[in-house]
Amino acid sequence: MTSPKNNSQAGRFNRSVLPELTLAIAAVVLTLGLSGCGSQAAPGGAMPAPAVSVAQVVEKPVQHWDEFTGRIEAVKSVELRPRVSGYVERVAFEEGEEVAKGDLLFVIDPRPYQAALAQAEANLARARSEADLAKAQSTRAQTLVEAKAISREEAEARRAAASQGNAAVRAAEAAVASARLDLQFTEVRSPIDGRAGRALLTAGNLAQADATVLTSVVSLDPVHVYFEGDEQTWLHYRELARNGDRADSSNPVRVGLANEEGYPHGGTVDFVNNQVDPATGTIRLRAVLPNPDRVFAPGLFARVQLAGGNKSEVLLIDDKAVMTDQDRKYVYVLGKDNTAVRKDVQLGDKAEGLRVVTSGLSANDKVIVHGVQKVFFPGMPVDPQTIAMGAPPASSAAQVASVAGAK
Repeated sequence: MTSPKNNSQAGRFNRSVLPELTLAIAAVVLTLGLSGCGSQAAPGGAMPAPAVSVAQVVEKPVQHWDEFTGRIEAVKSVELRPRVSGYVERVAFEEGEEVAKGDLLFVIDPRPYQAALAQAEANLARARSEADLAKAQSTRAQTLVEAKAISREEAEARRAAASQGNAAVRAAEAAVASARLDLQFTEVRSPIDGRAGRALLTAGNLAQADATVLTSVVSLDPVHVYFEGDEQTWLHYRELARNGDRADSSNPVRVGLANEEGYPHGGTVDFVNNQVDPATGTIRLRAVLPNPDRVFAPGLFARVQLAGGNKSEVLLIDDKAVMTDQDRKYVYVLGKDNTAVRKDVQLGDKAEGLRVVTSGLSANDKVIVHGVQKVFFPGMPVDPQTIAMGAPPASSAAQVASVAGAK
């Protein structure tokens, strides 16, 4: 059993030895760290300059585009209603399919209208028979009047009866034409080329003439895109037109959908409203777009660009070169003695796959595009490799070239 005296001596021994052990361990770790750093450093103790890709700032004329948001709408849209009342006998189309003008969509029970047509045709036959009799009596009366066999008054009455018979024939013919139209209207056909919607009535349901909506049909090619511009934009465009600064009077537009990059679809503005909405301070515009591939459907959201003034010279750089420092944008350019020099820039819209620089750069600058993350501070030496603006890194291009050569 250990005595209290021995325990106190052991405690004093531990407290005196621990600081020395700690210092020894720290010295070993520091020595290992310094030896490791020395093994990785370049000869002479200096880090090698990182390899970066630099590209000359592009200066070229670019068309300015103003951006808006809009909606796709069909050029023609029809709510299909029957022209006669009756029970739906057959739905003659597939819901959602494309239909051509004149295609049969619904059939309303035609039997009542067939009977009405038959009755009208019978009435016409009777009217013609009566008219023929009245005409013959009128002709005979004329002969008898000349022979003084009947009175002139009776002859005039027969002549009037012949005229009434002719009128009755014309009325009967109109009744037949109306009955024939009603019979034709039992077949409800598409009035336009387009896509049919859902059948709102199925066979056996009653359709009321000019009231019941059977389905809808919307045209597909071309389509309209409606968008609104603010008052200042509209005044700006008017001023450009007056000064002759809009070379293209067709007002071209570019359109992109929500799932598309950029604005791959082209069209032209074909309508500008005749007044500014006083409630919103905007004016409505409409562009027409071809739609042969059925990319657009009515109701889709669209991003719209409208061509502004004439082309102007701008500076362009790759978006990959742009860095962010809180609310400021900057790039590194190649300076004297291959050092990285920081320049704050103001950016504009994208054009031809590159970013417009409105201020901060000159056409003579060479911007570090790839490897900019290796630049830790302004003035840092770099190993530049020149590429074209927008091209892949020089190392990637060399690899692609070597693979192509091997093949």
